[in-house]
Amino acid sequence: MNVKLYRLHFGKKGFSLVEVLVSVAISSFVLLAILGFVFWMNVTNLKTKANANTLENARRILDVIAYEIKGAENVYSPTTGAAQLSLKTLRHLPLDEDVTFIDFFLCGADSTDICLKKESQVPVVLNAGNVAITSLSFSQIANGANTSVKISLTVENKNPTNETSQSSLVTLDSTVSLRSY
Repeated sequence: MNVKLYRLHFGKKGFSLVEVLVSVAISSFVLLAILGFVFWMNVTNLKTKANANTLENARRILDVIAYEIKGAENVYSPTTGAAQLSLKTLRHLPLDEDVTFIDFFLCGADSTDICLKKESQVPVVLNAGNVAITSLSFSQIANGANTSVKISLTVENKNPTNETSQSSLVTLDSTVSLRSY
């Protein structure tokens, strides 16, 4: 009787090979779905960081240029062109000077940085090292006695590996009026 109970009990214990294979297949599909989601989240995170970095740099550069334009006395036309803006201002005066000039222009070895140069000072790069300025243009808009400057700025995230998850391009346009009193 003991042998008979053992045979009945032995046949019912554990999982069959088919049940194990089905559970492994279902677990594999669930794991692949989770890994795909994690990979997608990582790519999306990198893209979002690249977009935020590029936009923040472009916005900060535009804010600095707008601040200087608003405080300028006038646009200095002899050195102002499509890719350079020269402003006559009373800010940042050197010693024993009544007026000074500041310039915004593309600089760097491959002209992918934007610089602010105050008179008798070394130019200062305004953008971070991980972005490149791909386009910069200034145009004067005269509306009566007031002068405005239209700024168009395109900033690209530097992407040495050419991964699409880290590429980002932002173009900002703004028009600022001189408010010197």
